[in-house]
Amino acid sequence: MATDATLLVGTAATKDGGAGGVFRREPGGDWRQVFAAADVHAITPHPAAPDTVFLGSKDGPYVSTDRGAHWERLGFPDRGVQVWSVLVDPRDPNLVYAGGSPVAVYRSTDGGAHFSRLPDPGLPERVRMEFPCRVMRFAAHPARAGEIYATLEVNGAMHSVDGGETWRDCSADLVRLADQPHLQSRILSDTDTEGMLDGHAIAMTPADPEAVYLAVRMGIFRSADQGRSWTDIEVGRFSPFTYGRDIRVAPTDPKVMYAALSVAARSDAGALWRSDDLGASWRRFDKVTPHATVMGIALHRSDADQVAIVARGGEVFATGDGGASWDAMPLPAAGRDAYAIACL
Repeated sequence: MATDATLLVGTAATKDGGAGGVFRREPGGDWRQVFAAADVHAITPHPAAPDTVFLGSKDGPYVSTDRGAHWERLGFPDRGVQVWSVLVDPRDPNLVYAGGSPVAVYRSTDGGAHFSRLPDPGLPERVRMEFPCRVMRFAAHPARAGEIYATLEVNGAMHSVDGGETWRDCSADLVRLADQPHLQSRILSDTDTEGMLDGHAIAMTPADPEAVYLAVRMGIFRSADQGRSWTDIEVGRFSPFTYGRDIRVAPTDPKVMYAALSVAARSDAGALWRSDDLGASWRRFDKVTPHATVMGIALHRSDADQVAIVARGGEVFATGDGGASWDAMPLPAAGRDAYAIACL
C-alpha cells in the first residue's frame, strides 16, 4: 500500500543539469518542484505544528506553513553560509537551531523568524577536507532543556548544555577508536581518522535518555557518558553495509530506531535497517533495491506505518503499511542528487 502522506525531498544542483531545491508529492499525485532558490540539504518538520516545515539550504534557512507548498526565507544574519541542519527544540518550539558550513551555530528564540549567530564552537581541526566542515545534524536531550549535541562532517561530535552558547568536543574517543585497522578510512585527507570523524547524523531517545547515537562513515556508535567514550554497535553483524548516513528514532515508539546504511558516500547500493531494541539488534526493513547511497529516512509524526527513504540518485521508496509493501516513486529527471526527505 502506497504512503498516503505528503513527501518532500531536498536536492542539489549538478553539473549535468540536475536541479537544486525541493520536490513535493501529495498522496496519489506526481512530484512537483516547489522550491528552486538554492540547493537543499535538510528538511525538518515542526514537532508541534503539522503544517510547518523548515529547510536548510545553500542560501540559509526557509520555512513553509502549508506543508511545503510555499516557502519563505527566514531572518538570517549572514549571507554565504550554507545551512546543513535545523533543529526545533521539542521542549520549547520557540527555540530553533541552524547548523552552518563553514562550522557555525545559529539560534532563534522566536520560532525561527529571526536567527542570531552564537559564539564559535572552538573545536580543534582534526581533518582538513576539500570542502569546509559543516554541522550536519543536531539532537536535543529528551529531558533537559538547553542540552544539545551536534555532529560534524568531518570533525566528529560536540555537546552543549547551555543552548549552544558553548560547546565541548566529543571526538577524542572517536579518534582513539580509529587506531583499530577496520575503523580506519581516508578519502580526501591525509589521516586515517577521517572515517570515524565523518559524522552524518546524531540522535537521542526518551527510551535511553542518557545515550547518544551517532552515524559516521564507519558505522553506528553509542555513547552513555555524554560523548566522552563511544562504543561500536557493530551493525555489521547484521548488515552487509556499514556506511551510516542517517539514523532516526521513531516518533511513535522511542525504542525503535531506523538506520540508512550503504557502501559509501557515492555507491550503487544501500538499505533501510530497523532496530526494535535500541540498537542491540537490527533487521532489514525495506523490500526494495536502491541503486545508490540511501541519504535520508522520513518517519511520520503519528502514523508508524508511514516510512520513506531517498537514495542519492533521486530514487524514493515508501511504505504505508508498516513495511509489508513498498512503492517506488522516483523523482523527475532533474532531481538526481538528493540529500533529505520528510514525510508529513
